[in-house]
Amino acid sequence: MKVSISITNYSWPGSPAVELSRIAQAADAAGIDTVWVADHLLQVDPFADPTHTEHLEAMTTLGYLAAHTYRVHLGTMVAGVTFRPPAVLIKAVSTLATLTGGRAWFGVGTGHQEDEAKYMGLPFPPVAQRFEQLEETLQLAHQMWSGDTSAFSGKHFQLTRPVDSPLPPARPRILVGGMGERKTLRFVAQYADACNLFDIPDGGKTVRHKLSVLAAHCADLGRDYDSIEKTIGTRLGRDETAAQFAARCDAFAELGFDHVGVITHGPWTEEAIKTVAPQ
Repeated sequence: MKVSISITNYSWPGSPAVELSRIAQAADAAGIDTVWVADHLLQVDPFADPTHTEHLEAMTTLGYLAAHTYRVHLGTMVAGVTFRPPAVLIKAVSTLATLTGGRAWFGVGTGHQEDEAKYMGLPFPPVAQRFEQLEETLQLAHQMWSGDTSAFSGKHFQLTRPVDSPLPPARPRILVGGMGERKTLRFVAQYADACNLFDIPDGGKTVRHKLSVLAAHCADLGRDYDSIEKTIGTRLGRDETAAQFAARCDAFAELGFDHVGVITHGPWTEEAIKTVAPQ
């Protein structure tokens, strides 16, 4: 079972630069698979203390983490397609992959924080359009990372010569976040290397069903279901022990997952890293 951490809260008492580096390096040393960062401009964690408003822009943060780690993979959980033009987003991930020797994930989704968009003056089109933009972004990523510079003509995005130079050492792995059955999971089957589902406390009923939907989409598209990494996002309990967390990972594996992404109540600590580190 792969274990990753997702940084959603930056309200450490000390310098965010120092603390972020310390946590990333602890994850690197502990065998954590990926350090994910939330792609927001504001603190939107509903479990955060309302006085803790600290948040860092995702792509700049990933660049900082790249310079302070050596092994761990890095990515957004997940980048919203409305925050940046698609070529800018793809180029940012490509640059991260190039500078880290291939440690970058491309985690992407439709985005969902309408209030944040209003506060910060960001576009937030209707959900149907955001799904169309997500699919075009995924198509463009595959094209650019294949070295194809021919014109891209979509409903929402038109590029006369989408160049990605230098190409990264290997195509960044793509994760599509979300649980929508008709579009999101079909995009996973068609374009992605990994899905990300949410840990819902119903004994696994919901996620079992979502994985069966993904398998059906794979069958329709001729995609090998086993080639898709099944990732589940969960929150570390406030007093959860390493043994308790390991038991939960075993339960996730029984449900069909091979990668757990963990968030915390409040900012990450080195002690929390030890709790979730692979045994």
